[in-house]
Amino acid sequence: MRKRLAASAGAVLVAAGVAVVIADPFAGTAPAANGVSDNGAATSVTTVKRLDLSQQTQVSATLGYAAASTVSVPAGTAPASLQQAQQSAAAARQTLVDDRRTLALARASLDADLHRVAVDCRGDNAAESGTGPCATDAQAVTADRQSVTSASAKVEADQRALSSAQATLAQGETSAATYGQNAVYTMLPKLGQVVRRGEPLYAIGGEPALLLYGGVSASRAFAPGMSAGADVGELNRNLRGYGAPSGDAFTQATALAVKRFQSQHGVLATGELPLGSVVFEPGAVRVTSVTPTEGSAVQAGPVLNITSTRRVVTIALDASQQASVKVGDPVLITLPDNSTTPGRVSYVGTVATTPSSDQGGSSSPTIEVDVAPVHAAATGRLDQAPVDVSITTATVRNVLAVPVNALVALAGGGYAVEEKEPTGIHQLVAVDVGLFDDATGVVEVSGSGLAAGQRVVVPAS
Repeated sequence: MRKRLAASAGAVLVAAGVAVVIADPFAGTAPAANGVSDNGAATSVTTVKRLDLSQQTQVSATLGYAAASTVSVPAGTAPASLQQAQQSAAAARQTLVDDRRTLALARASLDADLHRVAVDCRGDNAAESGTGPCATDAQAVTADRQSVTSASAKVEADQRALSSAQATLAQGETSAATYGQNAVYTMLPKLGQVVRRGEPLYAIGGEPALLLYGGVSASRAFAPGMSAGADVGELNRNLRGYGAPSGDAFTQATALAVKRFQSQHGVLATGELPLGSVVFEPGAVRVTSVTPTEGSAVQAGPVLNITSTRRVVTIALDASQQASVKVGDPVLITLPDNSTTPGRVSYVGTVATTPSSDQGGSSSPTIEVDVAPVHAAATGRLDQAPVDVSITTATVRNVLAVPVNALVALAGGGYAVEEKEPTGIHQLVAVDVGLFDDATGVVEVSGSGLAAGQRVVVPAS
């Protein structure tokens, strides 16, 4: 701080021709009628005052919108693939039913033949003859047992096949998407368009992706039977006006609310929301870029770049200055038309980065500092516009202060002010310097011989 003041004060004093650095420069001189003639340049006087001072850091910044993000088409199960999985599960279920019936018949036949053996093979002679009804019945029992074993193995295989088909179907239902292999974009927003809750972000095959508010992404389809979760809770909150319940479960009331929501927005009322039919964002969004074009084929991946509608000024602050800035610090924003508007620091980054364009490593690392304008409307609608920001990094209240050009650098080090007493006598009063207010050119001073109301010499304006 002293180095900075020495440089600033020195520059002012040299420019004004006031560089008095002797022990008693006014001995044996009388005050002039107009100004102080003892100095080598014209001077005037000012008063030591008690003021509130602040220190500012001047930086370049960018005015735009906060919370940049991307809206993507999710990779999901196409309707045709889901239908195939449903058919496969149904076929596996029917095969199991048929084979269970076959097993039941085989067991019934075995029971009947065992009963006949018990009747026809009574007595030692009947069993030992090897011919006749007893022998025939024994052969039938053997065949029946082979049939039961074969049918049982078939049923076990059917159960495994059904479990696999049901798992595939469950996965397909969870990721059921709104688009198929030949789907195309039928609606895309315009640059700068603001999209609010219930409005479409884009449409595929005439089916819109509607914006809902929430912080959890919609990463699965919404349908009866799904497990509870934070995403379901967000859906219920968004559809509260349609009769959705509170809580994180997809209930019958949720399905009914979804139908009402779909009907109001011109969508087939199924009570289910396939993956990609709704998009959760924290609030209204502003479109900054669009990747595909209308009529182009749909592929999983980015569709829109968006921001929130909240105005923000972003500063790449030298990392060495991080400690001097904190959340809540007041700032003054100078807009491209040179008008000014106040703001406050809303975020101070903790990770320093070096610009990727800096090949030689000559740039200093920077941290991100965000500023929220107090009057957002005053910043207009410019996006990525260069602005200047004056950050208030320190404040002192009710301190003695003088213009910086009232300081006199002493030969032995330190500073003084040149006091003009009521009698006209001039004397140097040693002072300690404190906060330097860049905006007003005033500096905090203190010293045993200093008081408010004293008159001190400054270069004439």
